[in-house]
Amino acid sequence: MTDLQRQRLLVTRTLPQASQARLDKGFKDVDIVQWKEDCAIPRSEFLKMAKGADGILCLLTDNIDAEVLNAAGPQLKVVSTMSVGYDHVNVPELESRNIALGITPGVLTEATADTTVLLVLAAARRMRESMDAVTHGKWGAWSPTWLLGSQLTDKTVGIVGLGRIGVAVAKRLKAFGVQKFLYQGTRRKEESEKTIGGEIEFVAMERLLKESDVICVCCALNDKTKNMFNYSAFSKMKGSVVFVNTARGGIVDQDGLIRALKEGKLGSVGLDVTVPEPLPKDSELLSFSNCIVLPHIGSATLETRTAMSEIAIENVLSGMKRERLPFPHDA
Repeated sequence: MTDLQRQRLLVTRTLPQASQARLDKGFKDVDIVQWKEDCAIPRSEFLKMAKGADGILCLLTDNIDAEVLNAAGPQLKVVSTMSVGYDHVNVPELESRNIALGITPGVLTEATADTTVLLVLAAARRMRESMDAVTHGKWGAWSPTWLLGSQLTDKTVGIVGLGRIGVAVAKRLKAFGVQKFLYQGTRRKEESEKTIGGEIEFVAMERLLKESDVICVCCALNDKTKNMFNYSAFSKMKGSVVFVNTARGGIVDQDGLIRALKEGKLGSVGLDVTVPEPLPKDSELLSFSNCIVLPHIGSATLETRTAMSEIAIENVLSGMKRERLPFPHDA
């Protein structure tokens, strides 16, 4: 193969150790260019480094739009994102240019489900307030009424989006003595109901909002779910509800959430995703003692991130080798 036939791969961030070692070793007939600074690749650098790329391995922090595709050029065959969601990718643009899209489904299910349960428990048991009490010297004599939270025993849990992650969350929470699960999505999922077991029911959103003691958002972000949880939705929930979002920040109307928190309409909130990310340190959302915000660490385990990066590498390499791939492509 001559130099003219060599392909160019752009990787927009340093990957976990094992996967990065693969990149550093290199691949036959592939020139790798990589942004290795400890920050998201600046837009200007992205556009420069994309020039001539046959494949792009990106993250959910990278906006893949017509400008990036134009900068890369007509030889671009595949965009591989190290994520399950691809709301950061202009899908119609890729389709119109017959560019394949690689995603990493399945592998982050367990880690994200763990994080969801972590936030449910932390929010329900007022973990932020408890830790602040220790740190700020507010821990006094034992009191039978101080920092009382709620437990999951005999509660009703609402899950919005009963996909892989939603099922994994339900299975975990069931062990805490949850009495009933309600779920909402595009359709009823009888096989998922059997997998979870116990009392579980596909219901209208209105009922889920009104009856749930805990609500977990596990759905994808799209035109139908964007800002689904707005002030009106929060106003229909129980005043003691535990609301947790580990899906995408855009599913929640943040202004509506802030208003609901101000008016005391919610018991406690746990968020792993926000708009924007990172959330500014002066965001009003951080001023509420009953709101826990994590920096989007849902899939942040070594095992999961390594698996994600390995799939992303395989997706981009296979996409660069073939003429064109089905859309989207799951390696």
